[in-house]
Amino acid sequence: MSNPKKNFSEIYNRYVDKIYRFIFLKVSSQEVAEDLASETFLKTWETYKNGNPEIENIQAFLYKTARNLVIDYYRGKGKAKIVSADYQPIIDPKQNLEEKAFLNSDIENIKQALANLKEDYQDVIIWYYLDDLPIAEISALLDRTEEATRVLLHRALNVLKNELS
Repeated sequence: MSNPKKNFSEIYNRYVDKIYRFIFLKVSSQEVAEDLASETFLKTWETYKNGNPEIENIQAFLYKTARNLVIDYYRGKGKAKIVSADYQPIIDPKQNLEEKAFLNSDIENIKQALANLKEDYQDVIIWYYLDDLPIAEISALLDRTEEATRVLLHRALNVLKNELS
C-alpha cells in the first residue's frame, strides 16, 4: 500500500512554489501569501489523506482551494482584490543599473495594470502565462468550456493591453 504522507510530500514539493506565487500575486504581503499557501496545503491534505474521490486533478484542486482562500481573505478584510506590487523579480546581478531599472519599471507597470483587471482575467493570465497551465486545466478550474476559456484569455489580454497603453 502506498504511503499517503510520502505521496503528499511529493505533491507539496511539486506545487508549493506555483501556489505561493499565485497567491502572492493576489494579496498584498508575503506573510499573508505564506499563511494562505499553508492553509491551501492543509485543506488539501485533509481531503487527500481520506482518499477523497473529489480530487481528480491535484493541481486544479490546489488552485481552486487557493483561489477560494484568497476570496475568503478579502471578504474578511472587506478589501478589493489586488495584485501585489511587492513582488521582486530575480534579476541577474551582472545586468547594468539601467537595464535593472527598465525591467523593474516594466514589471511594475504590468503588475499595476493586472491589478485593475477583474479576478477571472487576472487568474487566467497568471495560470496560462506564469504557471504554464494548459487551457484544459484552466477550463476545469473556472468551470468553463475550453472555447470559453480561450475567449476569456483573449479578452483578458485585450483589457491588459488597454491598461498598459
